[in-house]
Amino acid sequence: MPRLDDKVAIITGASSGIGKSTAQAFSNAGAKIVLAARSESGLNQTAETLAGESLVVPADVTNESDCQELVDKTLEQYGRINILVNAAGIIKMGTIETTTVEDWDIMFNINVRSVFYLIHLAVPYLKKTRGNIVNVSSVTGIRSFPGVLAYNCSKSALDQLTRCTSLELAADGVRVNSVNPGVIKTELHRRGGMAEDSYQKFIEHSAQNTHPLGRVGHPEEVADLILYLASDKAGFITGITCSIDGGRANTCLR
Repeated sequence: MPRLDDKVAIITGASSGIGKSTAQAFSNAGAKIVLAARSESGLNQTAETLAGESLVVPADVTNESDCQELVDKTLEQYGRINILVNAAGIIKMGTIETTTVEDWDIMFNINVRSVFYLIHLAVPYLKKTRGNIVNVSSVTGIRSFPGVLAYNCSKSALDQLTRCTSLELAADGVRVNSVNPGVIKTELHRRGGMAEDSYQKFIEHSAQNTHPLGRVGHPEEVADLILYLASDKAGFITGITCSIDGGRANTCLR
């Protein structure tokens, strides 16, 4: 596996799901981890599972002062930033008829605006280390699916943010990439309001009908891809939106 020895990595959404698995993978690879999420108890639980050094910074990524504090505490503790992983995100169900303006704004604030602002804050320090950024997007950033309108649009915007910043920062040696998972077994959909029976049916349908490999994914698999993209082994890769979706983006199956 790639190594991240002595690299300092900020990971948002680190209390659960892909963010937590990424923290574990990075720690096993030798990185120093700065864990960020709203749930301090969740962050502490993640920290207890890590192999190496970590710093817990409770933060709401939609709050500008929290984002600034996250960067400041990282620099105070470690003096540098090598990697930024933007894994915080939410999903809400809704169509063009049922999505409220409030839901639209919440989705974009968490899934896009917070990523923009954290990148904005971290860039001066990433330039110094010739570091890199990995954004956690979605297959919905690449393909269109009904019933999750604001989520789809937010992930498409995130992919464009990845491409634009990758071009703007390339001359400084800072790489920017996105991973685009299909359905992954995390708490994302439950937290988005999906009832348990509906969630189980969704997982079964996804495995049997919409993912050609015949199963849904696991957060550890996405974390391994993020680890690769954040490592020197991916040193000639920037500006990509990398599918990790069991083939879902290649199909029209519903």
